[in-house]
Amino acid sequence: MAETGRFVHIVDDVPELRERGDEAPAPYLIHQLDGFLDAGNAANLAAKHLLEQSPGRVVASFEVDDFYDYRARRPPMTFTENHYESYEAPRLVVRLSHDAEGTPYLLLHGPEPDTHWETFARAVRLVIEHFGVELTLSMGAVPMAVPHTRPVMLTNHATSAELLVSENIWKGQIRIPTSAQSLLELRLGEWGHDAMGFVAHIPHYVAQLDYPLAGLSLIEAVARVTGLQWASLEDLRSAGEAKLAEISAQIEDSSEVREVVAGLEQQYDAFQRAEEGRESTLPLAEEQDLPTGEELGAEFERFLAGLDRPDRPEE
Repeated sequence: MAETGRFVHIVDDVPELRERGDEAPAPYLIHQLDGFLDAGNAANLAAKHLLEQSPGRVVASFEVDDFYDYRARRPPMTFTENHYESYEAPRLVVRLSHDAEGTPYLLLHGPEPDTHWETFARAVRLVIEHFGVELTLSMGAVPMAVPHTRPVMLTNHATSAELLVSENIWKGQIRIPTSAQSLLELRLGEWGHDAMGFVAHIPHYVAQLDYPLAGLSLIEAVARVTGLQWASLEDLRSAGEAKLAEISAQIEDSSEVREVVAGLEQQYDAFQRAEEGRESTLPLAEEQDLPTGEELGAEFERFLAGLDRPDRPEE
């Protein structure tokens, strides 16, 4: 692990953690990485909200040059008249923040590493062991065949079944593209560290738009597990309700999209009834004679374009 230490710089003196005494609970580490696992920008919205509540201070910083592909994700730079004025360098850091009750916690955020994922996982392990983290929690989001007219559904995952707080509707096994966050959780479990997370299901037809209600659901799930409290979540809730109204207004112009949403509603409701132990009386959406994803491609492109131009509703 000594070699791994050069990839992360950890602050040695953190009184907020050191002076809480033996009876104080160990801190939690929440992590969110910009990149692959964030449909609807949900996890990023959640992390931004936590930072607005408590910006905190950096207690660990990763050597971003070893993890970031600058040509694939070129950072922004400001050019003014005849000179380069400023450069927004990517940062991958751990901040010490506090909830509304003054309880400290750690927040790891920044761009998902493009390379050296195993090294990144070992570097995060150093941070966890240095600060005596009790539990690591991740936030993510994926596009799913769910309707925007129903509550946000979450998938709960963990390194141990004892950590799970809910039973997932999905019971099968599937091979998926991995992410740095999912690899980190896998490795932490192998090293004997508790880790878990939540993945929000984002309606696939609006997955490239901000979906604040999913960010709200992620924060609420983290709060239930950790007991951490944040002063206000109303801004996320209001933004989410406004987005739903915007989506609904756009869908009114497309009978095909409304038909698909109706099928997704039937599927969602059937899943919910199954979860509650009651027999479903309605067929799942897959059994409906609905247009395929390919057939709806052009219609969704027009639909999404309308959302991107709220100032030109006639288009």
